[in-house]
Amino acid sequence: MEIDKKKEEASAWFSSLRDKFCLAFEEIDPGRKFERKLWSHKGSGGGEISIMQGNIFEKVGVNISTVSGKFSEDYRSQIKGTEKSANYWASGISLVAHMASPKIPAFHFNTRFLVTEDSWFGGGADMTPTFENKNDTETFHRKMKESCDPTDKNYYEEFKKNCDEYFYLPHRDEARGVGGIFFDHLNTNDWEKDFNFIKEVGKKTFEAISEIVNLHKNKEWNNEEKEKQLIKRGRYVEFNLIWDRGTLFGLKTGGSTEAILMSMPPSAKWK
Repeated sequence: MEIDKKKEEASAWFSSLRDKFCLAFEEIDPGRKFERKLWSHKGSGGGEISIMQGNIFEKVGVNISTVSGKFSEDYRSQIKGTEKSANYWASGISLVAHMASPKIPAFHFNTRFLVTEDSWFGGGADMTPTFENKNDTETFHRKMKESCDPTDKNYYEEFKKNCDEYFYLPHRDEARGVGGIFFDHLNTNDWEKDFNFIKEVGKKTFEAISEIVNLHKNKEWNNEEKEKQLIKRGRYVEFNLIWDRGTLFGLKTGGSTEAILMSMPPSAKWK
């Protein structure tokens, strides 16, 4: 398949998956609707921010983008396939959900397709509870394993390890959450196989989030529990601003600052 056709199919999938998430989340949080905002990239292309604030989802963002341009000289060396050219094309979806209830975990998910002189997929999904619930953790990881196993039985353990190592705050000596899967530079030389895997990650993440949120959305919580959630969110902010490579990539490539910082919670505390 020609690279332009691959770009078209990947971008279309990310857009359709965005719509699937938004529709389901609006059904979970009745009476609330996503507000959408287009943005333009300084190179070419752009994206769309979708944000909803409600009674169940205190703030959830589901963003898509398809952009192209040239990497800056100081950043180019950090990206695969830029030895001969600084040109790139990238498309993806990014989701971050911060819940009103401290009894429902925060969720993060993204998948992307990046083209330089080389091309690959990257992404993953992880969950950050304020109070870990063993059943929720098992559900989330079961769904992640289900997304991996049809493609490669080794993926889950490998990508789970990647996630545990990546979503870690060295300055706090603690994990951001209970993990999930994380992968980058995925190219097996079988594009259809890799793309189908990317689709499965999106579908199984959708199932995991929907199941866990619906299970806990009507449970009562108190101010003391909310206070602990706000402090946990502070850790989330620290990771995204200090360690997250996606944040740096967006800023270095001239993306929308509003879209990049969509991952920030609506409120947080530090002690």
